[in-house]
Amino acid sequence: MPQVDAEQIVHSIAEETHTPKETVARIYADALAEYRIDARIQDYLPLFAARKVRATLRQNSAKPG
Repeated sequence: MPQVDAEQIVHSIAEETHTPKETVARIYADALAEYRIDARIQDYLPLFAARKVRATLRQNSAKPG
């Protein structure tokens, strides 16, 4: 699998969700670290982390307030 550019992932998610890059980068780093703890195969972790970030941001934007 080709090397994934975390900065490109963060930029893409930030643009899609209209969220500051710093916020997306923090959530992405946290998600990636969480997945790496138990992962034996690391190839798809950036994909899973990106999905988790998008879901988290969607969930937070759906909350009233």
